[in-house]
Order: sequence, then structure tokens, then C-alpha cells
Amino acid sequence: MKTTNNSTSTRLNKFISHNSKYSRREADTLISSGKVTINGKRVDKLSTTVNKSDEVKILKQVIKEDKNRVYTVIIYNKPKGELVTKNDPKGRKTIFDSLDKKFKHYTPIGRLDYSSEGLILLTDSVDIVNALMHSTLERVYKIKVQGQILRNIEDAMRNGLILEDAKAGAHKNSTIQSMNFAPFLGYDILTNKDTFSKIKVAISEGKNRELRRFFSHFDLDILDLKRLSYGGISLNNLPTGKSRFLSKSEYKDLRDYLKLND
Repeated sequence: MKTTNNSTSTRLNKFISHNSKYSRREADTLISSGKVTINGKRVDKLSTTVNKSDEVKILKQVIKEDKNRVYTVIIYNKPKGELVTKNDPKGRKTIFDSLDKKFKHYTPIGRLDYSSEGLILLTDSVDIVNALMHSTLERVYKIKVQGQILRNIEDAMRNGLILEDAKAGAHKNSTIQSMNFAPFLGYDILTNKDTFSKIKVAISEGKNRELRRFFSHFDLDILDLKRLSYGGISLNNLPTGKSRFLSKSEYKDLRDYLKLND
């Protein structure tokens, strides 16, 4: 079942997750099992949408739009050895095993791979997720690579890079073959040795294992990767494995950004 007024329609699972205790995944389960009705008619298609005039029920409970709801954003300092996902089929530890249970329905804004650490933003607003994930906001990382940062690598950081074969550095199951790397917003070489180098970089994209692919093209394996900030929101002194809400000034900056890009 779909509503006809697409200009004001919302995906059903999104409506449920925004206005109830259920996550989007839990909402999908409720919908596909036939426990949700719209205007008295049972629905089971995940593509179902609703508008403001529709009455949505889960079993006999009416789900109403919460117009006064305030969405929140948290920062988590992810350690190495955790996956940024709700569940892992292999039983590996995820960030939600460490986060307080009250954040179980939050969605990560971007990802860090299993071997990376640092700042992860999570929110209970799908709109914030979409706005920030697809933004060109600055992401700052501190990286340790095996080898020396040579002039050709600096040239690629300054000017960008196009790779038809960007599989080196990718996850073994990745289907992404080629990749275009935009010029880095900035970089600072902290240590530069034949054995290893440390570099702080700022980029404007968050593509799949982007930095690992970039440096692997130059035969530099990344030994350590830590995200320090995202869109001006920084870890500061947040301990590894801990989380916090945004500060008042960080929320203000976020609201200003969302208004400008609405």
C-alpha cells in the first residue's frame, strides 16, 4: 500500500522509527510480519509510505507524529576491533555492544573499519544522517603508514587522483573497482622515515576505505588510522570506548549547517 501524495509522504519504517521506541530494522520486521496497519488495512510491503493524514497502528497502538521531538547526536570514540554495524553474522564485537542500550536505535553517520579507531557520530535522526553522510564537511585523520611519504604522494594529495583499479587497500568483499580521490583539504607530515611515517590529513569525502585505497596505490600500508574530527566536531579528550552528547555550541553549528543546506 502506498499513499498517493508523494510530496508529503514518508517511508513507513522511517515514520515508525522516528515516532516510537522501535528502530528502523525492528520496524521492517513489524511491517513484513503484518503487524502494522494504515487506516485499518494491514500492510506488509517495506516500500510502503504514509502521509500526515494516515492513521498508523502497530497491533492496536496508534503511532502519532511527535512534532516536539528533539533529535540528538552523540560522539563515540571507537576503539580498534569493533565493527560499525548493528549485528555481525560472525559474532564479532560491534560498537553497539559497547554503547549504552538507550542508543541501540541510533544510526552511525559514516563508518570506520574494524582496524580503525576514533570519532563516530551517531544520531536518531535519519535526516541528519543523510545530510552529513553526503556532505563535503571536513574529516580529519591521523595516520601511520609503513614507508616514506614521497613527492609523488604529496602531489596526489594536493591535486587528486583517479584510479581505474582501486582494489588495493579495499575489503576483500568490496565490489568497488575504481575510485576518484578529490584533492585533500590539507595535510601535515609529522614523521617521515623509510620505515614508517605519520601524517595528519583532512579530506572532504567519506568513500569506502578511501584512505587505505589511496595510500595502498603507493605501496604504503596503513598501520594505524584514527579519525579526529568530522565537520568541526572533535574527539578532544573523550576516552577510547566512551561517548558523549554534542555540546551546545556543537549543536548550534549543526543546526546552522542543516538550515543552510535544507
